[in-house]
Amino acid sequence: MKEQGGKGLSDAEESANPSRRSFVAGATLGVALTSAGIYEVIDKLVTPPERAAVQADKPLPPEQYAIPTPRLVMDNGTGVASSDGTIPVLIPPLHNHVITATLKVPVNAKALQEAQRHLEAVIQAVEKRFPPPHRPGRRRRLGAPVLPALHPQSGKRFRILQGGDPLPGLLPVDLMTSKERGRTVYALQDARTYPSDQPPAGFGQVRLEQNHVAVLLRSDSLDNIMEGTNALFGAGSGQAGDLFTVTSIRRGFTGGGHTGQQSLASRLALEAGLPGAKSIPPHAPIFLGFTTTIKSAESSTPVSNLETLPGWTDQWPNGYFKYGTVMPLSHLYSDLATWYGEGRAGRDFPLYAERLRAMYRPGIPVPEGTVTVDPPAESEDDIFHRVRTSGSYGHNGSMQPVNRLQKATTSNYGMTYPVGTPVSNRGDFATLDNPFHYTSDPAGDHYSPQKAAGLHFLIFVPTAEVFNRIRLAMDGYYPDGRRVDFSPRSPKAGLNAVVHTTHRQNFLIPPRSRRSFPLAEFLS
Repeated sequence: MKEQGGKGLSDAEESANPSRRSFVAGATLGVALTSAGIYEVIDKLVTPPERAAVQADKPLPPEQYAIPTPRLVMDNGTGVASSDGTIPVLIPPLHNHVITATLKVPVNAKALQEAQRHLEAVIQAVEKRFPPPHRPGRRRRLGAPVLPALHPQSGKRFRILQGGDPLPGLLPVDLMTSKERGRTVYALQDARTYPSDQPPAGFGQVRLEQNHVAVLLRSDSLDNIMEGTNALFGAGSGQAGDLFTVTSIRRGFTGGGHTGQQSLASRLALEAGLPGAKSIPPHAPIFLGFTTTIKSAESSTPVSNLETLPGWTDQWPNGYFKYGTVMPLSHLYSDLATWYGEGRAGRDFPLYAERLRAMYRPGIPVPEGTVTVDPPAESEDDIFHRVRTSGSYGHNGSMQPVNRLQKATTSNYGMTYPVGTPVSNRGDFATLDNPFHYTSDPAGDHYSPQKAAGLHFLIFVPTAEVFNRIRLAMDGYYPDGRRVDFSPRSPKAGLNAVVHTTHRQNFLIPPRSRRSFPLAEFLS
């Protein structure tokens, strides 16, 4: 989506940042790993949020995706924390990076088990280097296919070592979907396309990726993330880069405005000269101008785990992937010119009221310019009633009926969650990548050094089918067979007219104790 880009950094900033100049000219992997490009200015622009300290001797949670010290503020609707705020908002880490890779490890038991020990030693060394709360958060995800030694074959059966025996009882099974379909369906499924998918002109179809692994690094410190990246993917002694072939580096950010400073979305969009940048509210954490980390809309650990909700998967009580979860990952462009009324006639949202309706639902009574909105979740019947009466639905509102518990549920851990409790936990972040900071396949990924408004979307869910249902609801398709009677690309269909997905893949996140080459210990 090359038309999204803008002026980039000033000449003076370019001269002071030769690593970025080299990157823009056409980076090698080595340059891309050591340079964060435009994101290097973030730590100079905003003050990191205050976070509660973690006791040095306190073990980290068994879930990799859980942030040990989540920050919660009370927002007054402007995107700023305030003593008169009434909306609880989670403050994610400022820096968010994803590195995807395939494996270079030979497909045999000895090599994989040696790789398992080596990677775990590297990760533990990083943990010692960065004790809490300074440690860069790492979440290692296994893709579909998961490992060269563990991959789906015909019939979607997972087998060891190309034609070996299945692994009964180890890979998480989606019990509910298996019952509905009358066959075994795993919690991790291959990514798919959806009715509203429409990449930018000339891009082709959504690229359903086949990476073996993804690593998510999140921190308020860019230096910490870069050191963690170097340890995991560098080629030096005591590093793990010889295990991987890096396929992409995806960098981005979120927040920065809750203290009253100009948010990163506003500041960096202006810095990059993106169309529509001047219309981004000054404290909005994302390019589209609204807060997306409302506490009431996010699950709390361990709701999104594989094993927590009774009857959802077979991982309770002693599943191998207990404390794990599923992470769908995608990249999409955001058409800010259309969103803020600078696009083609009939396809844009020039009024705040239209953007509010598209983001949430019709009929929300909040003051003009409100950034943080927390409307109550509605039922599927409510959504179709609004479609009949107003001719449209909202992005957030459309997904709530399938993203929340339909009845009060007592978890396998004895905690009772009320009806309406969310089952997903978002971790997406804004980006200027186009579409990635680095790619090993520039032509196939349609790489451009020109900056573009986008989102690296990721979400944590108990099964891939949960995400399928959420994503279909975003297009107006519901599990009971009902669907809206207009195009899912219509401006009446939430945000769909202004987002363009380009890449997608689902990953299985192992528990922390099995983060390094899970299942390799069973090979012989």
